[in-house]
Amino acid sequence: MTRRFNLWRTRQNAAPYLFIAPFFILFSIFMLYPFVFSLIISFAKWNGIGKMEWVGLLNYTRLLKDKIFIQTLVNGVVEFFMSVPVMLLLALILAFILHQHWVKYKGFFRTAIFIPNVTSVVAVSYVFLLAFDTQYGLVNMLLGLVGIPQIQWFGSAFAARSVVVLLVIWRWLGYNMILMMSGLSSIPRDLYEAAYIDGASSAKTFTRITLPLMKPIILFCSVMSTMGTFSLFTEPLVLTNGTGGPLNSTMSTVLYIYTQSFGYLKMGYASSIAFVYFIIMFIFTMLQMKVTKASDK
Repeated sequence: MTRRFNLWRTRQNAAPYLFIAPFFILFSIFMLYPFVFSLIISFAKWNGIGKMEWVGLLNYTRLLKDKIFIQTLVNGVVEFFMSVPVMLLLALILAFILHQHWVKYKGFFRTAIFIPNVTSVVAVSYVFLLAFDTQYGLVNMLLGLVGIPQIQWFGSAFAARSVVVLLVIWRWLGYNMILMMSGLSSIPRDLYEAAYIDGASSAKTFTRITLPLMKPIILFCSVMSTMGTFSLFTEPLVLTNGTGGPLNSTMSTVLYIYTQSFGYLKMGYASSIAFVYFIIMFIFTMLQMKVTKASDK
């Protein structure tokens, strides 16, 4: 009797672990193992097929002297300042306007602005590639109607980055707008009514009520947009045919990892880039959160 009770008790205690076991098994196979394996090969020279050659910290020391890798980080910073502040400001303005009760056809405008986010990024990139074509593009055609000469959009660093930035803003504006609209909806109406009774203007209610209560959403959108800007892949791949040109001005870190791993079969070096990139993004995210928390005090 005691043996049966102990067996039943063991099964009862083991039941919860059996239910959560599938998650940990899948996590170990598809997340933990690739992470550990990538960390190991970052200290080796390996082409993905042959035998690994242990090189220690050689990949990381080489990375510090890699001008293209440094250029990808510079590109990320430049594109961040060109896109994220503008995109978040536009998203906040559109969310605030569409949140007003007097605006008609809200559903139509929300859907129209959000549609680019659910559209295939490859298709959208090819549309932008055709629209900004030097000779037959729609943009140069419209500019020609007002007397502006043709612009070689992929002939200079600034012009090429501008195309990438416009694509990013156009695609992710609706996503950030929806998030900010959800934040606006969570603000109690009683606060606005009390402010109006006290004689506060619309500008004061926006700066004293809306913005402070929207900071968590704005921080989330800022962090996600920052990670997305530094992690661009499909956009520069399609727009520049994988070259990241001109002069690597649109080469992103993720595209560079892809080029090194699958283009040149330098799996170890690509893994070292990925881990350094992860550390940089982690530090950048922590700084963003710290700056936001400091502004709340």
